Amino acid sequence: MQFRHRLIHKFLPLLLFPICCGLSLLACQSQPEIATRRENQPLSTPQSTPTPPPLFQTSPPQDPNYFMDDQIWGKPGDKQNLIAAIDHSLSYLQRPTAKKAYENYIIPEITHARVEKSLKRFRELLIKSQNPQELQTAVNQEFVFYKSIGSDKKGSVLFTGYYKPIYLASRQPTNEYPYPVYRLPDDFQTWSKPHPTRVELEGIDGLQAAQGKLKGLELFWLKSRIDAFIAQVQGSAVLKFPDGTTTTINYAGNTDHDYVSLGKELIKDGKLPSEGITLEKVINYLEKNPESQNIYLPRNPRFIFFKDTKNAPASGSISVPVTPERSIATDKSLMPPGALAIIRAPLPFVNQGKIEQRLVSRYVLDQDTGGAIKTPGRVDYYIGVGKEAGDRAGAIVNQGELYYLLLKD
Repeated sequence: MQFRHRLIHKFLPLLLFPICCGLSLLACQSQPEIATRRENQPLSTPQSTPTPPPLFQTSPPQDPNYFMDDQIWGKPGDKQNLIAAIDHSLSYLQRPTAKKAYENYIIPEITHARVEKSLKRFRELLIKSQNPQELQTAVNQEFVFYKSIGSDKKGSVLFTGYYKPIYLASRQPTNEYPYPVYRLPDDFQTWSKPHPTRVELEGIDGLQAAQGKLKGLELFWLKSRIDAFIAQVQGSAVLKFPDGTTTTINYAGNTDHDYVSLGKELIKDGKLPSEGITLEKVINYLEKNPESQNIYLPRNPRFIFFKDTKNAPASGSISVPVTPERSIATDKSLMPPGALAIIRAPLPFVNQGKIEQRLVSRYVLDQDTGGAIKTPGRVDYYIGVGKEAGDRAGAIVNQGELYYLLLKD
């Protein structure tokens, strides 16, 4: 993604990518083959299982308020934010790249023209409606629901969250600001594969990049190695300089390595319990045990490059701004880019300084993607900018549902 290379992925979700539990020990052991055929009987040809489409058409739930989005008219409401997010998707759909993206989409009835028409009609209903009940009644009457098959082919989707952090930074290296973020090399397309790993690029301690391929590519310098790492995980950041000025950095590219979750590694090594794992707990462990940073940060071999976007809004993979709590990231090899969707999942909210989870429904626009956001069973939900957004994003590791909305033919 432009904003979220999604690591998850946006790793925090991507830092905290959950470990599959519940497999029995016997299921992991090698079992002797049972001879069920005669010695001279030919082996049968294995039958390939066709890959199911990522979405299937379904009727709306019997409860007419199942998808009611009470945030639109809440206190404060975000109706204008939702309209802005719709307009960003409509802008994307005017581009030749959008039309090309839909030319051979997996589900033939989900076309570029139908997605665009659906967005325009939903926008009209949103402006005309006076409350969430009125809007939902109209949507239930006029739209068809296409549900993600999820990770279990029954619709179970893992939701994680991402955000744009704010960090103190310097335009020059100093003792206080020693950790660089880097621009994309001009010759990156000619780098031989496999690409260098994180350790090979910046060293075990994150300070040896001047010895190799990254020399001269420094954009800015941050105080903390963890800050520089989380900026890579999130794919963007706001940087504040000592003179009071600011800028933004956004994703520009990444090395060709799979993302490795630090949260998963810490759990695997018994450093943190899997229950209740959050981004805050991962960061706290690394800060309280600084020697562990040289052990765990290098385990993620993928390296992210940035560009100075000079305070421009965060941008998604379809090159439009992402809107807090109204933009999602999905696997764009499977899901319709820019389309209108509705999610239903537990999401975290701050109540008297504490995070609490509430089951909610939200209309969203599919405007981003990420390296760790793969399969129909993954969604990354954009929360916003700053510390509270980060606290909330890091607390999203929840199962939910994802539906796309298309006007009835």
